[in-house]
Amino acid sequence: MEITERTKELVQRHKEWKASLQPKEGGRVIEVDEVASQVAAFYEKIRGVVDWKEEHLLRKTAIGRILRRRLLLQPDGEGISGPLLEDLVRGGHLPNNQVPLSLIQITQEIIDKYLYILNNSSEKTPSEFRTKDKRTLEDWLLGIAASEIEETLSPPIRERALISYMTSEMADKIQLQGGQLSSEEMDNQIFAAVQKALFKLDAPTISHHLLERFYPKWQNLPRKTLISLAENIHAVRKSIENVLRHPISERLYRVAERQDTPYLILGDIISEDPNGFKDISENPKKTESAIEKAYNLRLLRLKERIKRAAVYSTLSILLSKVLIALVIEIPLDQYLLSGINVLAVALSILIPPLLMILLVATVKPTSVTNFQQVVFGVMKLIYKNEKKETIDIPLPKRKSPFFGTIVYTLYALSFIVSFGLLAWLLNFLYFSPTSIVIFLIFLSLVAFAGTIIRQRGRELLVLPEKEGILHGFLDIFFLPMIQVGKWLSGQLARYNILVVLFNFILEVPFQFFVEFFEQWRAFLKEKKEEIH
Repeated sequence: MEITERTKELVQRHKEWKASLQPKEGGRVIEVDEVASQVAAFYEKIRGVVDWKEEHLLRKTAIGRILRRRLLLQPDGEGISGPLLEDLVRGGHLPNNQVPLSLIQITQEIIDKYLYILNNSSEKTPSEFRTKDKRTLEDWLLGIAASEIEETLSPPIRERALISYMTSEMADKIQLQGGQLSSEEMDNQIFAAVQKALFKLDAPTISHHLLERFYPKWQNLPRKTLISLAENIHAVRKSIENVLRHPISERLYRVAERQDTPYLILGDIISEDPNGFKDISENPKKTESAIEKAYNLRLLRLKERIKRAAVYSTLSILLSKVLIALVIEIPLDQYLLSGINVLAVALSILIPPLLMILLVATVKPTSVTNFQQVVFGVMKLIYKNEKKETIDIPLPKRKSPFFGTIVYTLYALSFIVSFGLLAWLLNFLYFSPTSIVIFLIFLSLVAFAGTIIRQRGRELLVLPEKEGILHGFLDIFFLPMIQVGKWLSGQLARYNILVVLFNFILEVPFQFFVEFFEQWRAFLKEKKEEIH
């Protein structure tokens, strides 16, 4: 059986990735004090609980946070790349004694590029951007800068190869019924959907990759292009947001999410031994055995990731809950009710974790039938097949105003019923009005976080999940809560009291202390070496 040309190209890219992992001989590297590094790494672990992010976003989030802190202290950004990389090494996001010093200059050039765009963006913004301030543009650009810095420090060669591979395959299969999109627009939509489905990349990272598509020389922009980009950055940003927010994007993501498992398994098999893949692919029995091994390993990692996500997200929410209880809820109860409702406090602490446990425990990540479908899907990717597969995607149907009004009215009523019943029950248990509001807020946050974790837990499923009558009834009750939790999580990301506390009260003095401690240790070591 003959391997497809695209699969051969994917194998070649993986060989290049494997070769890039070989340690480079010679050259100076970034070195930090081991003791100071342990202190900083412990701080990063604490932050990981307070400001929980999914594992694949940890380093990029740290880069963005450190970049903003350094720019706060030095707005012109001059010479901040060295301290930034040292902070990343100390925090355990990059290995000690392995990051070449040459990356300091490369990273500085990236920072300078984004600061130039920000500082030279046109003052005469289009009307749709007049309500947007410079801070919004700054947040958008620095988020993309963090993504580019991360990929420069640790090039995702195999991930980008798999994204390109799946994008090409999906572009051949997908047919948009009655579509009004140009081929270029459709390619961008598929490209964005594949990244979100395969590796759960966030909006700043996908925006970075779209910029690279719009500007093929993005890594080293000519001066003339950079000047033009700065003047038109609002229009460029709008173009990217149009890709990410297009009505068809969610449909394409759902299709890509259902199709991505065979691509992930194929990538795992090739990553294991790119040079030995040819031998495996020539024997269907060996191929099936390799698929089973890769599938089971990914399933094991998935279960571990779900547990970690459940623990960390619950801890993050609970820490915020305890802080709000101490600062707002308990003092108000003391003032209004002249006492503390112990039952209310106990329930508000116990119920959210129990809900999270219930949501995570009921995830069904795979089945025998699902595995068989994955094997079939990987085989279709590897070997040439004359039969062309198509995926039809209808455009969203226009809803009539009459039925649309009824649907949205019922949806609004479901919010009233869902939160009304809970508020009535909590009032029956003698919760104060403040405690009721805070309880509903945190229950919604846990419901949303648990739903996201459940979705991550189904990433290996290629078969549609069956939904019974009970599931449909629970949707009516829980969907409003999940939607409110989604909105609140976005607000919490911006206004999380604990995160603000860490960023502006603890982090700056702590980092000063770590740098001073490292220099003090170096001084002591130097004096010790002078004794002979």
